[in-house]
Amino acid sequence: MQNEPEVAVLRLGHRPGRDERMTTHVGLTARALGADRAILAGDASKSQGTVEDITDRFGGPFDVELTDSPKAVIRDWEGQVVHLTMYGERVQDVEGDVREAHGDGDSILAVVGSQKVSFDVYEEADYNVGVTNQPHSEVAGLAVFLDRLFEGRELDREWTDADQTVIPKATGKKVVPSDEE
Repeated sequence: MQNEPEVAVLRLGHRPGRDERMTTHVGLTARALGADRAILAGDASKSQGTVEDITDRFGGPFDVELTDSPKAVIRDWEGQVVHLTMYGERVQDVEGDVREAHGDGDSILAVVGSQKVSFDVYEEADYNVGVTNQPHSEVAGLAVFLDRLFEGRELDREWTDADQTVIPKATGKKVVPSDEE
């Protein structure tokens, strides 16, 4: 979010053909719910392209990049590393501490897995955070975490350089060129 320390989302792992949709949704959720950028591990260029296309059409700022070294991203992160896992501490028990660290100037790297996450990720993380401690989608866990981090402020975000704008309606759909809003 603008004028706040950076929040980035790292998607660990990407299996081409199998994870395209999920990786894309991690990037889109990160963008829509207040993160500044997404870092996608592996050969996720299709997902990167989709997220960049949505950002071009519906506004930013938001960046998406690829990495071949996700563990180096975690190791070298200057700020708090929050690994989102169903095995972590309950989000409601640690969200205040994470929010306070962010408010005190620490950037946040939210890490979400794909296939089995290696134990060193758990050890490197400052927080291992569980949303429900039940099996669920990493996209759902990311959405809940970002909403709790930003306390709903992300829902009022202003988007810049958008080509299209969604007009909220009770029924139906309306998307207009941004200059017609």
